[in-house]
Amino acid sequence: MTQIMIVDDSPTDTHLLKKMLEKNGFNTLTASNAGEGIEVARREHPDLILMDVVMPGLNGFQATRELTSDPDTSGIPVIIVTRKDQQVDRVWGIRQGARDYVTKPVKESTLLTLINEALAA
Repeated sequence: MTQIMIVDDSPTDTHLLKKMLEKNGFNTLTASNAGEGIEVARREHPDLILMDVVMPGLNGFQATRELTSDPDTSGIPVIIVTRKDQQVDRVWGIRQGARDYVTKPVKESTLLTLINEALAA
Protein backbone atom coordinates (compact mmCIF):
# COMPACT_ATOMS: atom_id res chain seq x y z
CA MET A 1 0.00 0.00 0.00
CA THR A 2 1.24 3.49 -0.85
CA GLN A 3 2.57 5.38 2.16
CA ILE A 4 2.39 9.17 2.25
CA MET A 5 4.02 11.32 4.92
CA ILE A 6 2.38 14.59 5.97
CA VAL A 7 4.79 17.18 7.39
CA ASP A 8 2.77 19.99 8.96
CA ASP A 9 2.81 21.77 12.31
CA SER A 10 -0.95 22.37 12.23
CA PRO A 11 -2.85 19.52 13.91
CA THR A 12 -6.01 20.61 12.06
CA ASP A 13 -4.38 20.57 8.61
CA THR A 14 -2.63 17.28 9.40
CA HIS A 15 -5.95 15.72 10.47
CA LEU A 16 -7.75 16.93 7.32
CA LEU A 17 -5.02 15.65 4.98
CA LYS A 18 -4.72 12.35 6.86
CA LYS A 19 -8.47 11.78 6.68
CA MET A 20 -8.55 12.65 2.97
CA LEU A 21 -5.66 10.30 2.15
CA GLU A 22 -6.80 7.35 4.26
CA LYS A 23 -10.31 7.59 2.80
CA ASN A 24 -8.67 7.11 -0.60
CA GLY A 25 -6.67 4.04 0.41
CA PHE A 26 -3.30 5.54 1.35
CA ASN A 27 -1.33 4.73 4.49
CA THR A 28 -0.08 7.83 6.27
CA LEU A 29 2.82 8.91 8.46
CA THR A 30 2.95 12.32 10.10
CA ALA A 31 5.63 14.68 11.34
CA SER A 32 4.88 17.91 13.19
CA ASN A 33 7.92 19.85 11.96
CA ALA A 34 10.46 19.79 9.16
CA GLY A 35 13.32 18.34 11.21
CA GLU A 36 11.16 15.45 12.33
CA GLY A 37 9.96 15.03 8.74
CA ILE A 38 13.53 14.62 7.50
CA GLU A 39 14.27 12.03 10.21
CA VAL A 40 11.11 10.03 9.48
CA ALA A 41 11.71 10.17 5.72
CA ARG A 42 15.22 8.77 6.15
CA ARG A 43 14.00 6.02 8.45
CA GLU A 44 10.69 5.05 6.79
CA HIS A 45 11.20 5.94 3.09
CA PRO A 46 7.58 6.92 2.35
CA ASP A 47 6.40 6.83 -1.26
CA LEU A 48 5.59 10.56 -1.24
CA ILE A 49 5.80 13.56 1.12
CA LEU A 50 3.28 16.39 1.54
CA MET A 51 5.29 19.32 2.96
CA ASP A 52 3.99 22.48 4.62
CA VAL A 53 6.25 25.55 4.36
CA VAL A 54 5.75 27.70 7.46
CA MET A 55 6.90 25.70 10.48
CA PRO A 56 9.09 26.44 13.50
CA GLY A 57 12.80 25.76 13.07
CA LEU A 58 13.53 24.50 9.57
CA ASN A 59 10.91 25.58 7.06
CA GLY A 60 9.45 23.36 4.37
CA PHE A 61 11.60 24.89 1.62
CA GLN A 62 14.77 24.02 3.57
CA ALA A 63 13.52 20.50 4.35
CA THR A 64 12.54 19.91 0.71
CA ARG A 65 15.99 21.01 -0.45
CA GLU A 66 17.65 18.71 2.09
CA LEU A 67 15.49 15.71 1.19
CA THR A 68 15.78 16.11 -2.58
CA SER A 69 19.55 16.62 -2.49
CA ASP A 70 20.25 13.60 -0.23
CA PRO A 71 20.88 10.47 -2.34
CA ASP A 72 19.05 8.39 0.29
CA THR A 73 15.79 10.37 -0.03
CA SER A 74 16.07 12.11 -3.41
CA GLY A 75 13.76 9.55 -5.02
CA ILE A 76 10.86 10.48 -2.75
CA PRO A 77 8.61 13.04 -4.49
CA VAL A 78 7.71 16.09 -2.39
CA ILE A 79 4.55 18.10 -2.96
CA ILE A 80 4.42 21.39 -1.09
CA VAL A 81 1.00 22.01 0.48
CA THR A 82 0.91 25.49 2.01
CA ARG A 83 -1.02 28.69 2.55
CA LYS A 84 1.78 30.71 0.87
CA ASP A 85 0.17 31.55 -2.44
CA GLN A 86 2.56 34.02 -4.06
CA GLN A 87 4.08 33.09 -7.43
CA VAL A 88 7.58 33.69 -6.03
CA ASP A 89 6.90 31.07 -3.32
CA ARG A 90 5.71 28.57 -5.93
CA VAL A 91 8.83 29.13 -8.06
CA TRP A 92 11.10 28.88 -5.00
CA GLY A 93 9.44 25.63 -3.87
CA ILE A 94 9.96 24.00 -7.26
CA ARG A 95 13.58 25.23 -7.31
CA GLN A 96 14.13 23.49 -3.97
CA GLY A 97 13.17 20.20 -5.59
CA ALA A 98 9.43 19.92 -4.98
CA ARG A 99 7.56 17.94 -7.62
CA ASP A 100 4.54 20.20 -7.28
CA TYR A 101 3.09 23.06 -5.22
CA VAL A 102 -0.50 23.53 -4.12
CA THR A 103 -2.13 26.02 -1.76
CA LYS A 104 -4.45 25.30 1.16
CA PRO A 105 -7.27 24.67 1.44
CA VAL A 106 -6.63 22.04 -1.21
CA LYS A 107 -9.46 20.27 -3.01
CA GLU A 108 -9.40 16.51 -2.57
CA SER A 109 -9.61 15.90 -6.33
CA THR A 110 -6.69 18.27 -7.00
CA LEU A 111 -4.51 16.68 -4.34
CA LEU A 112 -5.27 13.15 -5.54
CA THR A 113 -4.41 14.11 -9.12
CA LEU A 114 -1.08 15.62 -8.03
CA ILE A 115 -0.26 12.59 -5.88
CA ASN A 116 -1.07 10.12 -8.66
CA GLU A 117 0.97 12.11 -11.18
CA ALA A 118 3.95 12.28 -8.82
CA LEU A 119 3.78 8.56 -8.03
CA ALA A 120 3.53 7.66 -11.73
CA ALA A 121 6.52 9.80 -12.75
